[in-house]
Amino acid sequence: METPPASSNRAMAELTTTVRRNTQIAFDDGDDYRRTRDNDLRSSFDQSRRRSASRDSIRSARSRSRQPEATLPIGFRTLSFQVSASKGRSDYAEKPDKSGTTKVGDKRTTDFESADDHTITLEALYQRLRTSPQQGLSQDAAARRLTENGLNVLPKRRTNYAKKLLGYVFGGFCSILWVGVIIFFICWRPLGDPDPQAYNLGLAILVIIVIILQASFSAFQDWSTAKTMNSILDMLPSDALVMRQGEWTTVRTSNIAPGDVVRIRVGDKVPADLRLTTTSGDVRFDRSAMTGESEECSGSVDTTDENFLETHNIALMGTLVTNGSATGVVVFTGARTVMGGIAMATTDVKERPTSIQREISRFVRIIVCLTACLACLILFSWAGWLRIKKPEYMNVVAMLNNVMGCVVAFIPEGMPVGVALTLMMIARRMKKADVLPKSLATVEMLGCVQVICSDKTGTLTKNQMSVTTVGFLDRKMTVEESQRGEKDASAIAMTEMYRAAHLCNEATFDPLSLAKPIEERLTQGNPTDGAVLRFAESGVVGSSIRDAYPQLAQVPFNSKNKFAMTLHEDRSAGSGSAGGLLIVKGAPDVLLPHCSHYRSYEGVVRPLDEAAKQRFSELQSSLSRNAERVLMFCQRSYAVGPDAKQAGFEKKLVDEGMADLVIIGVVGIFDPPRPEATKTVAACRRAGIRFHMMTGDFGLTGAAIARQIGIFTGEREPDTYATITSLRRRSEDDVSEKDFDPRSPPTSTNQSLLLEGTQISKLEDQDWDLVCSYEEIVFGRCSPENKLRIVTELQKRGMSTAVTGDGVNDAPAMKAADVGVAMVNGSDVALEAADLVLLDGFDSIVDGIRLGRLVFQNLQKVISYLLPAGSWSEIWPVLLNVFLGVPLPLSSFLMIIICVFTDLFLSLSLIMEKEEFDLLSQPPRNPKKDHLINLKIYAQSYLFVGVMETVCAHGMYFLYYWRHARIPASDLFLAFERYTDGFHGYSQAELTAFNTTGQGVYFVTLVILQLGNILSIRNKRMSILQADPIRKERRNPWLLLSAVISISIAVFVTEEPGLQKLFGTANVPIEFWVLPIPLALGILVMDEMRKLAVRTWPRGFLARIAW
Repeated sequence: METPPASSNRAMAELTTTVRRNTQIAFDDGDDYRRTRDNDLRSSFDQSRRRSASRDSIRSARSRSRQPEATLPIGFRTLSFQVSASKGRSDYAEKPDKSGTTKVGDKRTTDFESADDHTITLEALYQRLRTSPQQGLSQDAAARRLTENGLNVLPKRRTNYAKKLLGYVFGGFCSILWVGVIIFFICWRPLGDPDPQAYNLGLAILVIIVIILQASFSAFQDWSTAKTMNSILDMLPSDALVMRQGEWTTVRTSNIAPGDVVRIRVGDKVPADLRLTTTSGDVRFDRSAMTGESEECSGSVDTTDENFLETHNIALMGTLVTNGSATGVVVFTGARTVMGGIAMATTDVKERPTSIQREISRFVRIIVCLTACLACLILFSWAGWLRIKKPEYMNVVAMLNNVMGCVVAFIPEGMPVGVALTLMMIARRMKKADVLPKSLATVEMLGCVQVICSDKTGTLTKNQMSVTTVGFLDRKMTVEESQRGEKDASAIAMTEMYRAAHLCNEATFDPLSLAKPIEERLTQGNPTDGAVLRFAESGVVGSSIRDAYPQLAQVPFNSKNKFAMTLHEDRSAGSGSAGGLLIVKGAPDVLLPHCSHYRSYEGVVRPLDEAAKQRFSELQSSLSRNAERVLMFCQRSYAVGPDAKQAGFEKKLVDEGMADLVIIGVVGIFDPPRPEATKTVAACRRAGIRFHMMTGDFGLTGAAIARQIGIFTGEREPDTYATITSLRRRSEDDVSEKDFDPRSPPTSTNQSLLLEGTQISKLEDQDWDLVCSYEEIVFGRCSPENKLRIVTELQKRGMSTAVTGDGVNDAPAMKAADVGVAMVNGSDVALEAADLVLLDGFDSIVDGIRLGRLVFQNLQKVISYLLPAGSWSEIWPVLLNVFLGVPLPLSSFLMIIICVFTDLFLSLSLIMEKEEFDLLSQPPRNPKKDHLINLKIYAQSYLFVGVMETVCAHGMYFLYYWRHARIPASDLFLAFERYTDGFHGYSQAELTAFNTTGQGVYFVTLVILQLGNILSIRNKRMSILQADPIRKERRNPWLLLSAVISISIAVFVTEEPGLQKLFGTANVPIEFWVLPIPLALGILVMDEMRKLAVRTWPRGFLARIAW
């Protein structure tokens, strides 16, 4: 296969690119089987290509300029193109291999355009698949086909474990720490020969331990992600009933092979793409997760469409059997199924780093650059000055130790571990709040979301529909009023309404709930049909109606027709009658053009003139404004001929029946909002987040729900597309082209906007500037393409977006959004595309937002705590030693102990901190401007706390020399090579002992000073008197425990004889364990004074630079 150039990116997903290729799929039972399959597909390919020329399709602008593509349903095509387009890949063509199978990323995919498994006869299909409806496959044949085609599982990105391992070990700070390991080993040997120092070897081993610790936590994050995904993506059925060697047996769905004969029943998920061979006559499938259409699809043994994805004799993998039963033969499995192709498009893309990953990477780059600069400064200073002027002061080994001391000092080695543990703890709290992050890196993402684009049905509403209004041209009433009116013998219209609602209905009552009142009964089938069934049963018992009007033919609702039709034998006029009754239901705007008469509430049939059509349209608008979904019922008589049972009769029925219809009336169906929806929207709005609705329903219906739950808040009617075009024309008239600035669009005085899906594609770039300025938007009649366009336009204007969804057709927008949020009962592809999964109600997203902001706040506190001692106060001893000749106040070993152990345990207590203030009362942070580590935090950590700690620690170091050696600090400065045998009358061994103990004093001082730092860093603005760690409101028992652990580590490091011998530590006099305590309190008091000034003068200089 020819490899595309490296510069070429993939703009179309694999499912899209395969529709242009001749693909043969062979389930190998031998050469004869392969040749049969190949020849059949080749012969069908040319015909399918000719057929595709006349069909509509959704294509990218780039693909239009190349070659025509095949038609796929809008949901599939939008998904297959837009998921990969959102990752910035460009189109490229691939050639079939010699076997005729197209490979995409080493995965074999199916050309659904050329596939004819749904159109050929069953006998030809059985022959092609080398199977039998009576015997199925043999165990040996199934095993061979599994070997050839692979397991029946959705494709996943292959993990490059070698690359992951290298990333763990050499990524982030580890890369520069490895340089330290190498240098320490070199200092040990050969530079240390003939007397190698165990100290350098010990440091090398200690840094390796630090690297292993960091890599282990990184690996733990990935392991946690994999564990989470395995727990939520196992959505396909685990077992299926399969015919093997003439007997029905239960097998794992992953072991199903092409050619297997499978039986499916109500409640099952289809385990693979099946060609239906027999049905119970009433089998139906829920394809909503695949197509986005809420209406169910009926199953058929006959071909209903030339398109593989639309025909009803194909049951698609992952769809749900909602009614009846069927038997089918497996034609595609795994990656070759429709869902497999779409899953490949959403999974075979490079993941983008999350906002927190970008922030950590930015911080690592800054620290590494500063470290490299300081190391180079020391190296060049030694090479150009010390080596020449003071050759006895610092040899090569000492210089390298100082360079690596600089590296070890300036890099906060414990930060990656602290960040990982912080994310892990917040992730656990999220899971308790029913928000499941797919990885630790995603826990913060919701905190910076500025716009939430949410679906309506099932997310903001209960998906529990009921008929609330019955309408006729001359009368509109509630259901209760209609039931009272039905008792009036003159109300013929109500009788016909009940009859139509019963007959043109695919829902049935759950047998276990028949004894309950009608309004409490459970239904099987589409929720809309279930609501209509309960309404109809409240007026007339359904069994009597169905007995009087047996069904002869049916045309189910689909995305093309937008209506459902049933034909019934009319026995009410006598058993010998050959008359038929045709019932049609659908949206009023779809059916009105096919109607010629209407029945009034009094039962009189009148002509449908333009005035009557206008009144029906107004009735639809009126019900939609009440958040009701509107269904119109129509009927007409139809002569039943002998061809009613013949194949293809449904097409004839549509052609002849959709004319001269008589309108019976309309019903308004209400899907109540979830009880928590209003509270959730209000909480998001209070948090400074815009809340938009993207729904497939009528715009007016969505707007009514939006007003009920608080998405629309004003009293004014929302602006519309007409407003946008009017403002555009006004700007073009008032502003010359030369002076026009598209970045400053005209604005509307209204904050609400209502747009329909058909209008979205008409918007120009300058229109989107205006659209994105609205605070409240409802997008009605949205296709998946519209949803993706909305997300990308918001992102172009710098808005961080979150998209909620549960279906396959939501995956493009979820993948493109900054945060994809899936409901736990969503499709496999949606769960794979999402970053977060809501395990319960939609209101748990509020807890996710709060915890996402909390993790960012706590991470800032963790890093702000680590920097003063773990970076700033450790670099100055190295600088004083190199440039001012002061004996090294802090060894590299003690630097590592501070970073990785004493500071780390204390920083972990900050993970458990509660909110300092109501985080949902603050606006979301701007990821492009509000960084995790900014100049304010550097100023707080380095120039304020860091300077105080550095001065205090050095003060304790010099105080020790004065008290125990009577050496003043002035003599230690510029000592250089003079600090040797005879300095102030001491031997070299005595001077080394003084320096070793002084390093311990510096170390202990920093550990104790950090206790004051952590008490101050807990609160950015509040005083410790308002939020101490003891009282219940901000109680943090982990703080005391971690302080005890930190002090214990310091005692162990300085008192353990083995460490003293290996790493040159020494006992610290007891007085220097006590003297730093008031200094730590002094740091706390100084920060309290800073906070007081910030609270007193909130607009003053200190407040502006406060972190």
